Amino acid sequence: MSFFNFVCCKPYGFSLFSLQHPHNYLIVRIFLYFWVLQTFVVMYIREVKNRSGSVSIQIIRKHKGRYKVVKTVGCGAVRHEIDHLKQVAYQEIERMEAQPSLFVFENDEWVDDAICSLSNSSIRTVGPELIFGRIYDSIGFGQIKEELFRHLVISRLAFPLSKLKTTEYLYRYQGKSIDVNSIYRFLDKLNNLLQTEVEQIAFAHAKRTLKDHISVVFYDMTTLYFEASDEDDLRKTGFSKDGKHSNPQILIGLLVGLGGYAIGYDIFEGNTYEGHTLIPFLESISRKFNLKKPVVVADAGLLSEKNTQTLQKAKYKYIIGARLKSESDEIQKQILSKKYKDGICYVIHKNKSQKLIINYSAQRAKKDYYNRKKGLSRLEKNLKSGRLTKSHINNR
Repeated sequence: MSFFNFVCCKPYGFSLFSLQHPHNYLIVRIFLYFWVLQTFVVMYIREVKNRSGSVSIQIIRKHKGRYKVVKTVGCGAVRHEIDHLKQVAYQEIERMEAQPSLFVFENDEWVDDAICSLSNSSIRTVGPELIFGRIYDSIGFGQIKEELFRHLVISRLAFPLSKLKTTEYLYRYQGKSIDVNSIYRFLDKLNNLLQTEVEQIAFAHAKRTLKDHISVVFYDMTTLYFEASDEDDLRKTGFSKDGKHSNPQILIGLLVGLGGYAIGYDIFEGNTYEGHTLIPFLESISRKFNLKKPVVVADAGLLSEKNTQTLQKAKYKYIIGARLKSESDEIQKQILSKKYKDGICYVIHKNKSQKLIINYSAQRAKKDYYNRKKGLSRLEKNLKSGRLTKSHINNR
């Protein structure tokens, strides 16, 4: 076979042409002409925004660096109309190029018409129910024969919104028409009649997950403030962890097991000192769920002499965070006299029943240094500007 043989692709194979034959040479020239035409003449779709706000869909041809409007398919004002016009434009380009697409079907217009007829009320969001609904049932909350409770729990997990916004979400995406007042009435029912059952189901799930072995519990507290100015029997102003000291608040105490599985919670008045909540909370949870004596872990805010004495008297073992400045001068000297390396621990016996475990972390030291530097820089900036206030110092 000579060098002048030419290979031409056909739909189902290859044909060999010899350029030495005049007839074949003419065929090759025609083939090359159309190949060059299709290669260097490009058509594409362009969106043009009009002054009226609508969008025109045009078919543009590019040839030898020049652009020409081949056809204006139409204009649309909303997205589904624009997408429909773009689909028509694609089909028009394929018709003009005589290269039918493998993915265009005769009933495309039927599909487009069906989609265009949809409205927001026709949409259903099934993901939260498929995922959170299954978790809801596996925990055991399906035992509670209250459909509204299921909707509120799953909505709270998927879209944590206000109660009014929750009703809008349920109507728009779940097709459930629920009045906001019915939610308030149900919350009263939940608090008065269903709370104990819900707590027992949640505790039973945590107990199963921990294989009936609740040996260590962690207790912590947080504050939840309200955008209001009036106090009541529960919502009171106090020390706020959110810096909202003028807003009424409540305190929430939470007890969790290993892995962060919730065991129980309680609510306290907003002006309660958090150190006074530990013992009453442990006693209440122990009675409610028949807990034995787990190891109690808590942060330094709950460390007080009264709490430690009460824990020892009740025969609780405990691990509570301590502050260096709260220790005696003698203990501080012992702590500071040690040479620390990353990850190394020292044990200092305070008395017969208590011991301090001191651990040094280079990563934590680096973080604390950065936070101190950042806080001082902010205070210096406010001091120079003459805008330094007590709130700036408290929230440094």
